[in-house]
Amino acid sequence: MTMLTAFASAETINFDDMKTGAPPTGWTATQTGSGTAKWAIEKDESAPSRPNVMKQSGQATFPVCFKNDTNIKDGFVEVKFKPVAGKEDQAGGVIWRAKDSNNYYIARANALEGNVVLY
Repeated sequence: MTMLTAFASAETINFDDMKTGAPPTGWTATQTGSGTAKWAIEKDESAPSRPNVMKQSGQATFPVCFKNDTNIKDGFVEVKFKPVAGKEDQAGGVIWRAKDSNNYYIARANALEGNVVLY
């Protein structure tokens, strides 16, 4: 779940009304580097907003997925994620100023490394 807030208005984004088994509508699902990311909406009873989550289950170096129509000048962003698998990284975070799958800033938390890093 992602929460976006800009000044006095607030928007909460979740995946509960999206079709399961398909990539999220209105998002760019891709990867940086090699491999193939597989992004899809899936049911997960442990989801903060039950029943759905956006899940990455492919094999890619750095899978990324960003919302297409987001425009925040000043605001607050919150992401909840659950690391499930990954040999190199088990990470999630926030991407901003994304131009494409190779040009963006990211604040990512990595469960394997026990850290949060800004790239």
